[in-house]
Amino acid sequence: MNIYIGNLSLEVTDEELRQEFTAFGQVTSVNIIKDRYSGQSRGFGFVEMPSKSEGQAAITGLKGKMLKDRTLDVSEARPRSDSRGTRSYDSRRGGGFSGRGKQRRY
Repeated sequence: MNIYIGNLSLEVTDEELRQEFTAFGQVTSVNIIKDRYSGQSRGFGFVEMPSKSEGQAAITGLKGKMLKDRTLDVSEARPRSDSRGTRSYDSRRGGGFSGRGKQRRY
């Protein structure tokens, strides 16, 4: 089960998050999302647990818990949508990409 953890303190480490979830069962992986340029935490992450029942117990037990002065937001992760940053091709506007306005004609 993939679990989303939001409202993380920027100081929380992967190991600290793993320890919180290990109290509810086996943890397969921990991934705190970091900014690609600065390397600083973006304040959310994901924990993978192999057992759905242990994952549900972790969600119930950790939702609303304080960790480093922040209240955790814990829920089952939703699948990533395919529309991240992509533009759809719009043939009605002369072959340009949608959202760009009118194309210049020279």
